[in-house]
Amino acid sequence: MSKKPDGPSFFEKLATAIVDRRNLIFFLYLCAMIFCAISSGWVQVCNDLTDYLPASTETRRGLTIMDDELTTYGTARIMVTNTTYDICADLADQIERIDGVTSATFGEDTVKTDADTTGDDEDAPETPEDIAEYFKGSDGLINVTFAGEEDDQVSLDAMNEIKEVLAPYDVYIDSSVGDSQADTLAGEMNIIFAIAIVIIVLVLTLTSHSFAEVPVLLVTFGAAALLNKGTNFLLGEISFISNSVAVVLQLALAIDYAIILLHRFLEDRQHTDNDRSACISALAAAIPAIASSSLTTVSGLAAMMFMQFRIGFDLGLVLIKAICFSLISVFTLMPGLLILASKAMEKTQHRNFIPSIDAWGRFVVKARYISVPIFAVLLILGFWMSQKCPYVYGYTLLDTSRQSESQIAEDRVNDVFGQQNVAALLVPKGDYAKEKAILDQLETYDEIDTAMGLANIEAKDGYTLTDELKPRQFSELIDMDYEVVCLLYSAYAADNEDYGRIVGGIEDYAVSLMDMFLFVYDEEQAGYFTLDDDVKQDLEDMHQQLTDAQAQMLGENYSRMVLKLNLPEEGDETFDFLQTVHKITGQYYDSDDVYLVGNSTSDYDLSTSFAHDNVMISVLSVVFVILVLLFTFQSVGLPVLLILVIQGSIFFNFSFPGLTQSPIFFLSYLIVTSIQMGANIDYAIVISTWYRDLKTTMEPRKAIVKALQLSFPTVLTSGSILAAAGFLIGKISTDGAIVGIGSCLSRGTLISMFLVMFVLPQILLLGDTIVEKTSFRVPVPEARRRATGTVFVNGRVRGRISGIVDANIQGVIRGDVNALIGTGAYQSQEPGEEERNPFAPTIKSTGPAPQAPAPDSPPDQDASPTPIPSGKEETDHEQQDQ
Repeated sequence: MSKKPDGPSFFEKLATAIVDRRNLIFFLYLCAMIFCAISSGWVQVCNDLTDYLPASTETRRGLTIMDDELTTYGTARIMVTNTTYDICADLADQIERIDGVTSATFGEDTVKTDADTTGDDEDAPETPEDIAEYFKGSDGLINVTFAGEEDDQVSLDAMNEIKEVLAPYDVYIDSSVGDSQADTLAGEMNIIFAIAIVIIVLVLTLTSHSFAEVPVLLVTFGAAALLNKGTNFLLGEISFISNSVAVVLQLALAIDYAIILLHRFLEDRQHTDNDRSACISALAAAIPAIASSSLTTVSGLAAMMFMQFRIGFDLGLVLIKAICFSLISVFTLMPGLLILASKAMEKTQHRNFIPSIDAWGRFVVKARYISVPIFAVLLILGFWMSQKCPYVYGYTLLDTSRQSESQIAEDRVNDVFGQQNVAALLVPKGDYAKEKAILDQLETYDEIDTAMGLANIEAKDGYTLTDELKPRQFSELIDMDYEVVCLLYSAYAADNEDYGRIVGGIEDYAVSLMDMFLFVYDEEQAGYFTLDDDVKQDLEDMHQQLTDAQAQMLGENYSRMVLKLNLPEEGDETFDFLQTVHKITGQYYDSDDVYLVGNSTSDYDLSTSFAHDNVMISVLSVVFVILVLLFTFQSVGLPVLLILVIQGSIFFNFSFPGLTQSPIFFLSYLIVTSIQMGANIDYAIVISTWYRDLKTTMEPRKAIVKALQLSFPTVLTSGSILAAAGFLIGKISTDGAIVGIGSCLSRGTLISMFLVMFVLPQILLLGDTIVEKTSFRVPVPEARRRATGTVFVNGRVRGRISGIVDANIQGVIRGDVNALIGTGAYQSQEPGEEERNPFAPTIKSTGPAPQAPAPDSPPDQDASPTPIPSGKEETDHEQQDQ
């Protein structure tokens, strides 16, 4: 009896189900994409990087206290250019009358805090030096404080009215009110995405076999991108960085998955005239191959998720989700699209535009004894120079090719009137004497322009808000009858259950000016007494100012003091002075109860977490990728050689900022390091896999030349898209952190492409012995087949066939077969039956014959119905060899 081939494998069953249910899948994708188009508007975007600081950092804890207990009103610095002093003063008055604006100061009030109160005494004459602080040349500075926080509607409405008032003038508005960084980046990324699509279409057209392939790839990716963006709302809130760069990076990182399946399908169509069968065969082979190769990219992204700075977790999670949706779209949507477009692909075939690089390969082989030693020396130098990279932790030192309107305004105001560096000092509330002592001591330092708090803000006639006044002093200050004031002090003592003061004599009872003013106001509002109109108006004005002061400066448990530093936002000098402030406050409070919060402290916290995150990213990305490569290639030496090349490209990449001393945002370095390791390693995998396969049938030097020729289309397609996407991000975005990601990713990808096409082949040739001696085999279950007589074989065979055979076989065996069939199928023939090979390929007669074997087809295997994997899917070929 004939022995029938075993049943279809799991992946064949899965592929059959997907292909046969393609219409249902189309419908489900249509529904999902409509939903995601709507849900993408539900995504909450966080614009503040400090929200991702570790919870244990001083800045994060201080910000939490301020969010819970204090109000931070929105502010704006408005510079009016080509104007006069009188016009600026008039504009300040108009702005202050706008609803939602609590103050608009121009003149000597510019140097006062938002909570300042004014007395009846006349202002001292202004000197030229005073005027220069707010009016220089023909430029005037107006400081505005809003009635709400920067994202409150009252502040946004007031900002719109301010812009209407200032419309006839040349103005620059430096404010975070109404300036949505997420909206700005979203607009920029739409431009980047549109240009990237044009570049991708050109690249795919040049590297494809027919024009109809490009729409299939774009639709597949578009669906994956929309699904990922539309499901981001499930994460609750994502960072503006993840929201802006995820789509472009997803395209660059995952489009080659679709290219792999496309090449599989085109190869299988050469051996059958049935598009369904070809698609099933291609998908069954591509699923494990693509899933395996994607692990290196996912490993690099996963390393980011271990950062202390939680922006790494956020971006890593979003991009890993993007990779998963790309895989799902390739596995489920693309097969149906390939069947729909198969006829069009036949009709729109074009010649191969990829040039032959055999001459390059021969040059690479000849130069190996010179290039590899040079690479070793440069690797050491690259490591040393990359350690000299000038990392920065804020935006002030970053330059971008383009600037947004808000960035231009900020730079112009800073250039004329100086940069603001403000820090908030939080101490336990209740002891104004300690606060006064701290403020007095801090103001003696040259590094501080002003140090302001409730304890040193002047209220009236030389008294500060926290000065304690007796009834006589308070009576004289507000011009109220002394007996009435004594009654008020008695009522205050009773309200605070301080009855001893009433019995012992109220004349010596001292109460802080701020507390007494607020108590008098409440009593007057309650109707317990009446005041003259003039006194009542002064009291109401004072109450509003005191209420604002308390909201900003006094919380339930903490008091806030505001320090204006004349130091740069970051740097050793600034960071050292922050420690000096802590030493001063440590004289009065427990150090664990004091928090210093501001851009400088945030930069300091980021700098301390960077040391940990840098080591974590570097180690984990290498370890994760090595583990994937170890079991993919079943060799210890080969993964080390591949990592050596890619790690070298990372060193070289960040040597450029080290050589030019160009500041680079620390987060850009961390993100690019993990992405470059995870994504660019695939280029090395492609070449090394081809080389391992080819050197079994040809001399190693010829094998490496052929491997380069066959790998070039894959490396060119994937690498050029990733490099182009990074370049566009670096040139079009106005955000310093994102510009750094794009520029470094583009440069690093180009370096990686060069090294894998030049240095890696030489290292593989010279390191052959190491690779072979460190190889190992992981036994996997295989089906043993026994047959006698004439046996038709199509697939990978290893065993005894009248001798020992380990080869790819397609043909007829006459004799005894006792072999392990790793892949493919076999069928024995009954005695006397007509000899006919059931696996003989059927070549399609329609369409032009291919001019040359597909770049991803192995030599001498073009007719095989079970082609060797191409592109990135080759990573699992070694497993098939078993």
